[in-house]
Amino acid sequence: MSMPVSSSPPKHYGAVALLLVTALLWSIGGVLIKMVDWNPIAIAASRSAIAIPVVLLWAGLPQKPIPPLHWVGAIAYASTVILFVAATRLTTAANAIFLQYTAPIYVALLAPLVLGEKSRRSDWVTVGFALAGIGLFFVEQLSLSGLTGNILAILSGASFAAMTLCLRKARAGNPLRVVLLGNIITALIGVPFVLRAGLPVSADWLPLLTLGVFQLGVSYVLFTVAIKRVTALEAALITVLEPVLNPIWVMMSIGERPGPWAILGGSLVLSSVLVRGILNSKRAGRPESTS
Repeated sequence: MSMPVSSSPPKHYGAVALLLVTALLWSIGGVLIKMVDWNPIAIAASRSAIAIPVVLLWAGLPQKPIPPLHWVGAIAYASTVILFVAATRLTTAANAIFLQYTAPIYVALLAPLVLGEKSRRSDWVTVGFALAGIGLFFVEQLSLSGLTGNILAILSGASFAAMTLCLRKARAGNPLRVVLLGNIITALIGVPFVLRAGLPVSADWLPLLTLGVFQLGVSYVLFTVAIKRVTALEAALITVLEPVLNPIWVMMSIGERPGPWAILGGSLVLSSVLVRGILNSKRAGRPESTS
């Protein structure tokens, strides 16, 4: 028996808290993906296959017929998860995350056209400071090596923006069903790669299970609940904390400590998102406010 997402989404503060937890769960992806010595698309497919029961528990079965918007969002979702896994395997985790988080720029540009959510000047300032902060955070780690991985990471950022816009647009219904469909598509695409790669070794199963259940399944349940109460740009900006958190797990797992530029960049991202959140909370706005 499915457990549909509540039709009464959390208040704005609760939605922001859910997005912060989402960013935390997403941030463990880089380390876990690096731990699995397997074909990138096989990793993405297996992660999605493991996530399907988690998402299905909350979303219920997809509608019949499936609305066109859900197909577009699901394809964008599948593209995002496949491209990001491939990019993480083909370039540095820092490159993959940094380049994916060009997404807020696309969201800021397209949200007024797609959703009618106008971007304020403070939104653009936050985008600028957040991207500058990420750049500082990885200035000691970014490289030009892994050109293919870098290109895939940029494409992942574009698809992540498209997915965010689709999920926000589907907020009146059940956007989690878009995620469910996206995971099904990803799992099906990866079947030939899984068969070709063979079963992963026993040491790979724990990272894969963690990726599927928590880093993908639970995180997107939280994300789709939260996006009903925040604008698409706000969702993209708050989750920009993911690339700041990711190197912390790297430091804890392999002892790599962030340098002074990384600390400065992380502080800039945190402060820019925090200041925008405080200013936004002080504005008298309705739940559907575009601030």
